[in-house]
Amino acid sequence: MKNYKDINTIDDYIVLFPLEIQNILKKIRVTIQQAAPEATEAIRYSMPTFRLHGNMVHFAVHKNHIGFYPAPSGITNFVEDLKAYNTSKGAIQFHLSKPIPYDLIHKIVTFRVAEQNAKK
Repeated sequence: MKNYKDINTIDDYIVLFPLEIQNILKKIRVTIQQAAPEATEAIRYSMPTFRLHGNMVHFAVHKNHIGFYPAPSGITNFVEDLKAYNTSKGAIQFHLSKPIPYDLIHKIVTFRVAEQNAKK
């Protein structure tokens, strides 16, 4: 069990995991930063979060997958792209046994940036 109590930054979160997982998390972070350069980083709900006019996307490590949380609209607008993944109303599971779809993450974040900017 990881201790999330003292996590204040995404760096604090990433170092809690083995190197292989750290590398995945770092690449997800860079992918999000590239798609949303205006977004700020935070920890919300004990998860790495990118904020742009409010929470935009979160991600988190689970036992067998990385959870990616782009809000329900980030899922409903990409139903065809997400057929290969387990999803729920607000979450996508990227299984650690399969390649992480960084291009898809970028595409979803780009959509969420436009959506968040429209709220402004």
